[in-house]
Amino acid sequence: MSETVYHIPALLTPCIEGLNIKPDGIYADVTFGAGGHSRAIMERLGDKGRLYGFDQDKDAIANAIDDPKFTFVYSNFAFISNFMRYYNEDGFDGIMADLGVSFHHFDECDRGFSIRFNGKLDMRMNQNADKDAQWVIANYSEEQLAQIFYLYGELKSSRRIAAAIVKARESKPITTTGELIDVITPCLNPRQEKKEAILVFQALRIEVNNEIEVLKSLLQQSLKVLKPGGRFVVLTYHSLEDRLVKNFFKTGNIEGKMEKDFFGRSTSPFKLINNKVIVASPEEVERNPRSRSAKLRIAEKL
Repeated sequence: MSETVYHIPALLTPCIEGLNIKPDGIYADVTFGAGGHSRAIMERLGDKGRLYGFDQDKDAIANAIDDPKFTFVYSNFAFISNFMRYYNEDGFDGIMADLGVSFHHFDECDRGFSIRFNGKLDMRMNQNADKDAQWVIANYSEEQLAQIFYLYGELKSSRRIAAAIVKARESKPITTTGELIDVITPCLNPRQEKKEAILVFQALRIEVNNEIEVLKSLLQQSLKVLKPGGRFVVLTYHSLEDRLVKNFFKTGNIEGKMEKDFFGRSTSPFKLINNKVIVASPEEVERNPRSRSAKLRIAEKL
């Protein structure tokens, strides 16, 4: 499976430069996917270096790198601490996290990630997980649905959308992406219909995969799995993720609460490498439209 079809990594050069790779370092790419970022990391590793590529999607296994310095970890990155101990590593010199959804997921109609195809209402990154988007649509209360559309999609019409879904499912189960779009379309702003439909799908995907809680777990674990001087490179694609990462890098805690010592100095365990978020150039956006919404933040563990 070619990387061009599967996924084009966003902001590849600044990500790799941000990791400040040491040839004998130990690194983790916690969103392996097609291995675009991982292959660039591998090019900079010497014989004593090592890279662990994490992915919970079984489709990514086929992209594993055939190199003794690389280990594919078929798991969600929420378990990074467990696997660090399992492989007898005392810490990582860098962690790479690209939190976006790959072209592969959007282009597979039966995965249910895209509004472009009429396929199964699924949206699971881990295809062995019990809860899919169809289950959420069928079982969440109107209040629960409204909440996820508001929090994860930032949709002003979240309550109307939730009410329409609950009313529609009373007469017939909503089992495909096309059926869901038919139900929600009357609730969307006609001038932003496509954009708002995408946000509904985004909100469902985040809920199905528990993405916010998993990200919080990764951020918190970075405090113990990153070595002093280790780099943490994170690509986000929507404001909720970006705020979490920004606040955590600045303060060292999920709440974003700045703590200071007796002399009024910040006690954050991180040093910001880029005070201003890095975004894609117009040239990159033209080559890779997915990078349009990408935001890159880099921090170094003190």
